[in-house]
Amino acid sequence: MKNLLKLSAVFMLLITYSSCDKDNTNDMTLAQLTSDDAIVNAKIDLANDDIATIADQLFDNIDATTLNYRAIENNATIFSNCATITRVPAFGTTPTPGTQVTKTIDFGTTGCTLNNGNVVRGKIIITFVYQPSATSHTVTYTFDNFYHNNIKFVGTKTFTRSMTAATATSASHPIVVMQLEMTITMPNGDVYTRVGSRTRELVEGFNTENIFLDNIYRITGSWTTTNQNGNQHTATITEPLMAKMSCIAVNKPILARGIITFVRNNVTSTLNYGNGECDNLAVFTINGVSFTIIIGN
Repeated sequence: MKNLLKLSAVFMLLITYSSCDKDNTNDMTLAQLTSDDAIVNAKIDLANDDIATIADQLFDNIDATTLNYRAIENNATIFSNCATITRVPAFGTTPTPGTQVTKTIDFGTTGCTLNNGNVVRGKIIITFVYQPSATSHTVTYTFDNFYHNNIKFVGTKTFTRSMTAATATSASHPIVVMQLEMTITMPNGDVYTRVGSRTRELVEGFNTENIFLDNIYRITGSWTTTNQNGNQHTATITEPLMAKMSCIAVNKPILARGIITFVRNNVTSTLNYGNGECDNLAVFTINGVSFTIIIGN
Protein backbone atom coordinates (compact mmCIF):
# COMPACT_ATOMS: atom_id res chain seq x y z
CA MET A 1 0.00 0.00 0.00
CA LYS A 2 2.84 2.37 0.88
CA ASN A 3 4.49 1.74 -2.50
CA LEU A 4 1.17 2.31 -4.24
CA LEU A 5 0.76 5.64 -2.46
CA LYS A 6 4.27 6.64 -3.49
CA LEU A 7 3.57 5.75 -7.11
CA SER A 8 0.33 7.73 -7.01
CA ALA A 9 2.16 10.76 -5.63
CA VAL A 10 4.81 10.55 -8.34
CA PHE A 11 2.14 10.14 -10.99
CA MET A 12 0.27 13.24 -9.76
CA LEU A 13 3.52 15.21 -9.67
CA LEU A 14 4.25 14.26 -13.27
CA ILE A 15 0.76 15.31 -14.35
CA THR A 16 1.12 18.64 -12.55
CA TYR A 17 4.56 19.25 -14.07
CA SER A 18 3.32 18.34 -17.54
CA SER A 19 0.33 20.65 -17.18
CA CYS A 20 2.48 23.53 -15.97
CA ASP A 21 4.96 22.94 -18.79
CA LYS A 22 2.12 23.00 -21.33
CA ASP A 23 0.72 26.19 -19.83
CA ASN A 24 4.15 27.79 -19.99
CA THR A 25 4.46 26.82 -23.64
CA ASN A 26 1.07 28.34 -24.39
CA ASP A 27 2.03 31.49 -22.49
CA MET A 28 5.22 31.76 -24.56
CA THR A 29 3.24 31.34 -27.77
CA LEU A 30 0.78 34.05 -26.76
CA ALA A 31 3.59 36.34 -25.61
CA GLN A 32 5.06 36.83 -29.05
CA LEU A 33 4.13 36.85 -32.70
CA THR A 34 4.82 33.83 -34.86
CA SER A 35 5.73 33.61 -38.52
CA ASP A 36 2.11 32.58 -39.17
CA ASP A 37 0.97 35.82 -37.50
CA ALA A 38 3.38 37.74 -39.73
CA ILE A 39 1.91 36.11 -42.83
CA VAL A 40 -1.61 37.10 -41.76
CA ASN A 41 -0.46 40.69 -41.18
CA ALA A 42 1.27 40.79 -44.56
CA LYS A 43 -1.92 39.60 -46.29
CA ILE A 44 -3.95 42.31 -44.54
CA ASP A 45 -1.33 44.95 -45.43
CA LEU A 46 -1.40 43.83 -49.06
CA ALA A 47 -5.16 44.28 -49.12
CA ASN A 48 -4.91 47.68 -47.43
CA ASP A 49 -2.65 48.92 -50.22
CA ASP A 50 -5.04 47.78 -52.94
CA ILE A 51 -7.97 49.28 -51.04
CA ALA A 52 -6.10 52.58 -50.69
CA THR A 53 -5.37 52.65 -54.43
CA ILE A 54 -8.95 51.75 -55.34
CA ALA A 55 -10.49 54.36 -53.03
CA ASP A 56 -8.03 57.06 -54.09
CA GLN A 57 -8.59 56.44 -57.80
CA LEU A 58 -12.36 56.36 -57.34
CA PHE A 59 -12.06 59.86 -55.91
CA ASP A 60 -9.39 61.07 -58.35
CA ASN A 61 -11.38 59.96 -61.41
CA ILE A 62 -14.67 61.55 -60.46
CA ASP A 63 -16.08 61.52 -64.00
CA ALA A 64 -14.64 58.16 -65.10
CA THR A 65 -16.93 55.18 -65.67
CA THR A 66 -13.89 52.89 -65.63
CA LEU A 67 -11.04 52.80 -63.14
CA ASN A 68 -8.06 53.84 -65.20
CA TYR A 69 -5.35 56.13 -63.94
CA ARG A 70 -6.37 59.63 -65.03
CA ALA A 71 -8.79 57.89 -67.44
CA ILE A 72 -5.92 56.72 -69.65
CA GLU A 73 -5.37 53.23 -71.13
CA ASN A 74 -6.37 50.31 -68.93
CA ASN A 75 -2.87 48.84 -68.55
CA ALA A 76 -1.76 51.99 -66.74
CA THR A 77 -3.51 50.98 -63.54
CA ILE A 78 -3.93 47.99 -61.22
CA PHE A 79 -7.49 47.41 -62.40
CA SER A 80 -8.83 45.01 -64.95
CA ASN A 81 -12.01 45.25 -67.00
CA CYS A 82 -14.19 43.19 -64.68
CA ALA A 83 -15.43 46.06 -62.51
CA THR A 84 -18.47 48.30 -62.95
CA ILE A 85 -18.58 51.85 -61.59
CA THR A 86 -21.72 53.84 -60.86
CA ARG A 87 -22.12 57.35 -59.50
CA VAL A 88 -24.71 59.52 -57.79
CA PRO A 89 -25.31 62.04 -59.30
CA ALA A 90 -25.31 59.99 -62.47
CA PHE A 91 -22.51 60.14 -65.00
CA GLY A 92 -23.22 62.83 -67.57
CA THR A 93 -24.44 65.18 -64.84
CA THR A 94 -21.92 67.79 -63.75
CA PRO A 95 -21.84 68.01 -59.94
CA THR A 96 -22.02 71.50 -58.51
CA PRO A 97 -19.74 72.54 -55.64
CA GLY A 98 -21.18 71.36 -52.34
CA THR A 99 -22.89 68.33 -53.88
CA GLN A 100 -22.45 64.97 -52.14
CA VAL A 101 -21.01 62.43 -54.55
CA THR A 102 -21.22 58.66 -54.10
CA LYS A 103 -19.19 56.31 -56.29
CA THR A 104 -19.47 52.54 -56.18
CA ILE A 105 -17.09 50.07 -57.74
CA ASP A 106 -18.62 46.62 -58.10
CA PHE A 107 -16.19 43.75 -58.71
CA GLY A 108 -18.99 41.21 -58.98
CA THR A 109 -19.54 38.06 -56.96
CA THR A 110 -17.35 35.49 -58.72
CA GLY A 111 -13.94 37.14 -58.43
CA CYS A 112 -12.24 39.89 -60.41
CA THR A 113 -8.48 39.53 -60.97
CA LEU A 114 -6.64 42.81 -60.72
CA ASN A 115 -3.65 43.52 -62.92
CA ASN A 116 -1.39 42.83 -59.91
CA GLY A 117 -2.74 39.28 -59.57
CA ASN A 118 -4.92 39.81 -56.50
CA VAL A 119 -8.53 38.64 -56.72
CA VAL A 120 -11.36 40.77 -55.36
CA ARG A 121 -15.12 40.60 -55.26
CA GLY A 122 -17.91 42.70 -53.79
CA LYS A 123 -18.13 46.48 -53.62
CA ILE A 124 -16.24 49.47 -52.29
CA ILE A 125 -18.31 52.63 -51.91
CA ILE A 126 -16.90 56.12 -51.39
CA THR A 127 -18.78 59.29 -50.47
CA PHE A 128 -17.48 62.86 -50.44
CA VAL A 129 -18.56 66.45 -50.94
CA TYR A 130 -17.55 67.82 -54.32
CA GLN A 131 -15.32 70.84 -53.76
CA PRO A 132 -13.06 71.18 -56.82
CA SER A 133 -11.13 74.17 -55.47
CA ALA A 134 -10.38 72.63 -52.07
CA THR A 135 -6.87 71.36 -51.34
CA SER A 136 -8.11 68.77 -48.85
CA HIS A 137 -11.06 66.39 -48.93
CA THR A 138 -12.49 63.92 -46.44
CA VAL A 139 -13.78 60.75 -48.07
CA THR A 140 -15.85 58.00 -46.46
CA TYR A 141 -15.22 54.47 -47.68
CA THR A 142 -17.42 51.45 -47.00
CA PHE A 143 -17.12 47.74 -47.82
CA ASP A 144 -20.15 45.88 -49.13
CA ASN A 145 -19.52 42.11 -49.02
CA PHE A 146 -15.97 42.88 -50.13
CA TYR A 147 -13.28 40.18 -50.31
CA HIS A 148 -9.61 40.48 -51.18
CA ASN A 149 -7.97 37.11 -51.94
CA ASN A 150 -10.91 35.48 -50.09
CA ILE A 151 -10.32 37.66 -47.00
CA LYS A 152 -13.46 39.54 -46.02
CA PHE A 153 -13.28 43.20 -44.96
CA VAL A 154 -16.08 44.91 -43.05
CA GLY A 155 -16.26 48.49 -41.85
CA THR A 156 -16.89 52.13 -42.65
CA LYS A 157 -14.16 54.71 -42.17
CA THR A 158 -12.64 57.83 -43.70
CA PHE A 159 -9.53 59.00 -45.42
CA THR A 160 -8.27 62.53 -45.91
CA ARG A 161 -6.75 63.38 -49.28
CA SER A 162 -4.66 66.53 -49.41
CA MET A 163 -2.58 68.08 -52.18
CA THR A 164 0.83 69.42 -51.28
CA ALA A 165 1.91 72.82 -52.55
CA ALA A 166 3.96 72.79 -55.73
CA THR A 167 7.58 73.91 -55.44
CA ALA A 168 10.42 74.58 -57.86
CA THR A 169 11.53 70.95 -57.57
CA SER A 170 8.24 69.17 -56.86
CA ALA A 171 4.86 69.19 -58.53
CA SER A 172 1.75 69.21 -56.40
CA HIS A 173 1.03 65.63 -55.33
CA PRO A 174 -1.43 63.85 -53.02
CA ILE A 175 -1.06 62.64 -49.45
CA VAL A 176 -3.76 60.23 -48.29
CA VAL A 177 -4.27 59.54 -44.58
CA MET A 178 -6.48 56.49 -44.13
CA GLN A 179 -8.16 55.81 -40.79
CA LEU A 180 -8.24 52.08 -40.21
CA GLU A 181 -11.17 50.62 -38.32
CA MET A 182 -12.12 47.33 -39.85
CA THR A 183 -12.98 43.73 -39.15
CA ILE A 184 -11.16 41.10 -41.17
CA THR A 185 -12.26 37.47 -41.56
CA MET A 186 -9.66 35.08 -42.93
CA PRO A 187 -10.63 32.17 -45.22
CA ASN A 188 -10.27 29.74 -42.28
CA GLY A 189 -12.77 31.76 -40.21
CA ASP A 190 -10.28 33.54 -37.93
CA VAL A 191 -11.44 37.08 -37.17
CA TYR A 192 -9.21 40.12 -36.63
CA THR A 193 -9.92 43.77 -35.91
CA ARG A 194 -7.53 46.53 -36.86
CA VAL A 195 -7.59 50.14 -35.66
CA GLY A 196 -5.06 52.84 -36.50
CA SER A 197 -3.93 55.04 -39.39
CA ARG A 198 -1.86 54.72 -42.53
CA THR A 199 -0.40 57.64 -44.51
CA ARG A 200 0.38 57.20 -48.21
CA GLU A 201 2.28 59.90 -50.12
CA LEU A 202 3.04 59.87 -53.83
CA VAL A 203 6.78 60.65 -53.86
CA GLU A 204 7.75 59.68 -57.44
CA GLY A 205 5.82 59.77 -60.66
CA PHE A 206 3.77 62.89 -59.96
CA ASN A 207 5.45 64.72 -62.88
CA THR A 208 4.06 62.14 -65.33
CA GLU A 209 0.33 62.37 -64.67
CA ASN A 210 -0.70 59.92 -67.38
CA ILE A 211 1.71 57.15 -66.37
CA PHE A 212 0.76 55.00 -63.41
CA LEU A 213 3.53 52.41 -63.39
CA ASP A 214 6.27 54.90 -62.49
CA ASN A 215 4.44 55.92 -59.32
CA ILE A 216 6.14 55.22 -56.00
CA TYR A 217 4.34 55.76 -52.70
CA ARG A 218 5.89 56.31 -49.27
CA ILE A 219 3.78 54.71 -46.52
CA THR A 220 3.96 55.36 -42.78
CA GLY A 221 1.61 54.67 -39.88
CA SER A 222 0.76 52.53 -36.89
CA TRP A 223 -2.14 50.35 -35.81
CA THR A 224 -3.34 47.74 -33.34
CA THR A 225 -4.55 44.31 -34.40
CA THR A 226 -6.61 41.98 -32.18
CA ASN A 227 -7.53 38.38 -32.97
CA GLN A 228 -10.64 36.43 -31.96
CA ASN A 229 -8.94 35.24 -28.75
CA GLY A 230 -8.26 38.78 -27.61
CA ASN A 231 -4.52 38.55 -28.32
CA GLN A 232 -3.34 41.97 -29.35
CA HIS A 233 -0.24 43.51 -30.86
CA THR A 234 0.81 46.91 -32.12
CA ALA A 235 2.49 47.54 -35.45
CA THR A 236 4.54 50.59 -36.38
CA ILE A 237 6.19 51.29 -39.70
CA THR A 238 9.71 52.01 -38.46
CA GLU A 239 11.26 52.26 -41.94
CA PRO A 240 8.83 53.76 -44.46
CA LEU A 241 7.29 51.23 -46.80
CA MET A 242 7.82 51.77 -50.51
CA ALA A 243 4.99 50.78 -52.81
CA LYS A 244 6.25 50.47 -56.39
CA MET A 245 3.52 50.39 -59.02
CA SER A 246 6.04 49.01 -61.54
CA CYS A 247 5.89 45.70 -59.64
CA ILE A 248 2.44 45.25 -61.17
CA ALA A 249 4.06 44.75 -64.57
CA VAL A 250 5.77 41.58 -63.30
CA ASN A 251 2.72 40.47 -61.33
CA LYS A 252 4.35 40.97 -57.93
CA PRO A 253 3.13 42.64 -54.71
CA ILE A 254 3.81 46.36 -54.77
CA LEU A 255 5.44 46.58 -51.33
CA ALA A 256 9.16 46.40 -52.14
CA ARG A 257 10.95 48.02 -49.20
CA GLY A 258 10.45 49.03 -45.57
CA ILE A 259 10.14 47.55 -42.11
CA ILE A 260 7.17 47.06 -39.81
CA THR A 261 7.94 46.54 -36.12
CA PHE A 262 5.47 44.53 -34.01
CA VAL A 263 5.18 44.46 -30.23
CA ARG A 264 3.18 41.90 -28.27
CA ASN A 265 3.62 41.70 -24.48
CA ASN A 266 6.92 43.62 -24.74
CA VAL A 267 8.32 41.11 -27.24
CA THR A 268 9.48 42.86 -30.42
CA SER A 269 9.62 41.41 -33.93
CA THR A 270 10.04 42.87 -37.41
CA LEU A 271 8.85 42.26 -40.95
CA ASN A 272 11.29 43.46 -43.62
CA TYR A 273 9.97 43.86 -47.16
CA GLY A 274 13.41 43.97 -48.82
CA ASN A 275 15.68 46.35 -50.68
CA GLY A 276 13.35 47.65 -53.38
CA GLU A 277 13.19 44.68 -55.74
CA CYS A 278 9.85 43.39 -56.97
CA ASP A 279 9.31 40.00 -55.36
CA ASN A 280 6.82 38.19 -53.16
CA LEU A 281 9.14 37.65 -50.20
CA ALA A 282 9.56 39.30 -46.80
CA VAL A 283 11.73 38.41 -43.80
CA PHE A 284 10.18 38.03 -40.35
CA THR A 285 12.64 38.25 -37.45
CA ILE A 286 12.02 37.51 -33.77
CA ASN A 287 14.45 36.73 -30.95
CA GLY A 288 17.31 36.91 -33.44
CA VAL A 289 15.81 34.21 -35.66
CA SER A 290 14.67 35.04 -39.20
CA PHE A 291 12.05 33.37 -41.38
CA THR A 292 11.41 34.07 -45.05
CA ILE A 293 7.70 34.28 -45.77
CA ILE A 294 5.76 34.42 -49.01
CA ILE A 295 3.28 37.26 -49.48
CA GLY A 296 0.68 37.86 -52.13
CA ASN A 297 -1.98 35.70 -53.69
